[in-house]
Amino acid sequence: MPKQGQSVETCIITKWFKQKGDSVSVGDILFSYETDKAAFDLESTAGGILLDVFFSEGAEVPVLANVAVIGISGEETQSFNPDQSLSEPVNTKVKAEVKDENTLLLSKNEKTRISPRAKRMAENKGLNYNKLQGSGPNGRIVANDIEKVLSGATSVIKPVQKTETEFTEKPLGNVRKLIGRAMQNSLQTAAQLTHHMSADVRYLLEARQKIKNKLSSDTSQQDITLNDLVCWCVIRALEKFPEANSHFLEDRIKTFHKVHLAIAVDTSRGLMVPSVINAGEMDLAKLSKELKSVADACKKGNINPELIQSTAATFTVSNLGNYGVEMFTPVINLPQTGILGVCTIINRPANLGNNIFGFVPYIGLSLTYDHRAIDGGPATLFLKEIKDQIEAFRY
Repeated sequence: MPKQGQSVETCIITKWFKQKGDSVSVGDILFSYETDKAAFDLESTAGGILLDVFFSEGAEVPVLANVAVIGISGEETQSFNPDQSLSEPVNTKVKAEVKDENTLLLSKNEKTRISPRAKRMAENKGLNYNKLQGSGPNGRIVANDIEKVLSGATSVIKPVQKTETEFTEKPLGNVRKLIGRAMQNSLQTAAQLTHHMSADVRYLLEARQKIKNKLSSDTSQQDITLNDLVCWCVIRALEKFPEANSHFLEDRIKTFHKVHLAIAVDTSRGLMVPSVINAGEMDLAKLSKELKSVADACKKGNINPELIQSTAATFTVSNLGNYGVEMFTPVINLPQTGILGVCTIINRPANLGNNIFGFVPYIGLSLTYDHRAIDGGPATLFLKEIKDQIEAFRY
């Protein structure tokens, strides 16, 4: 099990893509796993036969522990087993019976196997884990088992006979729990306020069209997106308003001399916010390449965990323009002091000069800032600087 970040001690296997006895090639995805911060896929670094699997789906696995063995058919595997007790003869699985909605009793007195995290959870809640039947390897109790019992959602409770299902339930994954806690904490602890403004985006659209035209004829041309252009303008504005390029730390404000820009990325596992370190020192092409790189890493599940820590970035951009959102209130990624929401482009009537009126494309900008760190006046001037940077952009 890989070690993802210095603070991660265990990971939970969420899905196996290969089964015992399957042929495996280098690069095949063996299984997906989650930490308390993100979700990942593990690619095989060796080819052969998947000879043995030591942890099933839902198991909580210590980092650096052996999860499975790949080798040649007939080779022994138990010497690699991280829990030698698993190699001992195991009695036929005993059927669990329900004493009440929160306690599952074994009908035999068996040795209790429980992960360290599950043990801490059970003891904190006063739950007698010695009476539980786990879902891990050979009945090992994992954190997910404790959560199910405490919530009353365990699947071994006697089912209610129904003619039709009115709803479905599924436990929250680690990523969803992390997002929920972070959003709730942000709204509860920060004095958040949002200002809205629009920017004439004609020059950005013109630049985007030039880039698209060159893509078909120039193989060296990089596909720089409209969001890349907006991020470039945000960085230039942050350089002029460093108070927005900061962290609020309760008793002090840390103002950064370099811009480390984060972008919100929608993935199948939930929202992730990876950072591009030293984004302010990059030219447009390099910035575009790095933004795409961290977004792709999040979607593939192999992002460096250190890059999705909220403390890794100094400011965040969240773009919902592709979804047609005209205005929204983004939530700050604490301890950062601001986040810019980028909205869809709308054609609006405007004076083109000489008393001639026409329709001009405007992009919506929604700045949420922490009023504990920034006052309304400076926040508005910072937002206007982003608008000015967009309207003055030339490619």
